[in-house]
Amino acid sequence: MSEAQDEVKADVVGREDEVRQAGAGSADGSAWAEELLDHLRPTGRDVRRVVAWLADAVDGVAALQDDTGTLLAGPLPPLDDRLVEAVAAGRIASAAWEGQGRHLRLVRVAYPNPSAAGVLAVSRESAFDRRTADIVTHTVQVIELLLKAGETTAAGRRLEQATSDLRLAILQLLMVEDTVSARRVAAGLWPGLLDTESACVYVVEGTAEERDGLAAECIDVTNERALVVLCPAVDEHVIVVTPGEAEARQLRSLIGPRPRTFLGGSARHSLARTATAYGQAVSALAVAHFRPDKAAVYAERTHPERLIDPAALRDWTDHLLRPLDTLPHHTRAELLATTRLGLEFTAVSAAKVLGVSRNTVRARMERVEGLLRTDFTDLTARAVVHLALNIKVSLASTPADSDATETEPVPLDDLLSGPAMRTWAQELLAHLDKDSRDLRRTLRAWIAEGGNAERAAQTLGMHAQTVREHVRSAEPVLQRQLLVGGTDLYEVVLAHLTLGDLDQPALQAAK
Repeated sequence: MSEAQDEVKADVVGREDEVRQAGAGSADGSAWAEELLDHLRPTGRDVRRVVAWLADAVDGVAALQDDTGTLLAGPLPPLDDRLVEAVAAGRIASAAWEGQGRHLRLVRVAYPNPSAAGVLAVSRESAFDRRTADIVTHTVQVIELLLKAGETTAAGRRLEQATSDLRLAILQLLMVEDTVSARRVAAGLWPGLLDTESACVYVVEGTAEERDGLAAECIDVTNERALVVLCPAVDEHVIVVTPGEAEARQLRSLIGPRPRTFLGGSARHSLARTATAYGQAVSALAVAHFRPDKAAVYAERTHPERLIDPAALRDWTDHLLRPLDTLPHHTRAELLATTRLGLEFTAVSAAKVLGVSRNTVRARMERVEGLLRTDFTDLTARAVVHLALNIKVSLASTPADSDATETEPVPLDDLLSGPAMRTWAQELLAHLDKDSRDLRRTLRAWIAEGGNAERAAQTLGMHAQTVREHVRSAEPVLQRQLLVGGTDLYEVVLAHLTLGDLDQPALQAAK
């Protein structure tokens, strides 16, 4: 790409010299030459403007048509089709004739593709003298150069877009846990990029207008040792999957001098858990907005699944998700990955990240709902299935106990009733009791109504806006995002289930 651009620049310089030399021989020649040169400057490169200028310069009419006969610029005068075809085909380089009180010239315009050519037609009432003939000749050279430069620029943009699309495709494969295909796709252009078992995900937030430049800087500072992707869901976000710690540190150097730029990072995860890492990075990004250094890494706090007996939790998870085991492996993996993202984010955002339609996301999630005999409009069901899906991913590389006997799994309420879980839930929700507005009651009703403020308001006998304000006030108290959904909200739901403040969800394995 750089060689082609250098060639165009050299061609520009050469053509500028030719035009200057053409104007040096006459007193008024330099005027039109300088005007024509202006069209070669970066701010004036427009073929249509050049053709319009030519018409004014020769005090006539000028038009340009491409190799298919399509008019590209100017009003086309009456032409002899056979003569136009001969010029375009290169059988003759140019043609001139006089008729009906006008003088007309046709000149072949070479295209970047050697097999194609256009025709420039110039018509005026007076005969073409040396000055006007020189203007036409050199204008053709300028048009050819602009067409070549335009093709070079367009080719560069196509290459950049193809590379960007390829990076996104790799990310989407990682999101659905297809690490084998992701490595295979990446190996062609970025050898060694995904030769790792684990990585961190960072989300860099800037302005939509500056995002392309920010992404380019991310690529530069990481020396292309990280996967840098323009987020398909949020116009201000750049997603970076980085295997190394050094590359992660370099990302921080970008946000310091930039006034409206923030950075959120995940904990280290296996490549198969890229979707989980992405969710953590988004959560950390929300915290970064309130940090003086504008950066935050996902805080490793006590998660409820770590407080449950792992063997019992695995048995329960396997039993809950067993209806999906009857599906082909590819279909099952697709449904699980889509549902995990759909539960973590909105269906629209999940669809953009996965590169599918939102109807596809909803259809896949509805299929999982049917197989699990549950309803994802119920926040308790979403929280429990989200727990099971995360456990399934975290235990994917851990072999099951071959000596285990086929027994009925421990029910969900028994899993959640252990002393460690109850202590965790009590300590978490007790923070709400310090507020005189009874945030705990409002939050419980809001969760029970599926996160719907209007229905919760009817239950509580208050205004819907008051419900939203109470939920929003509970977020800093619990140090969790609630209104946007996702992991933070589901942990709060599990705390309510543990203390018996909410009814157990309807699930096929709840028997």
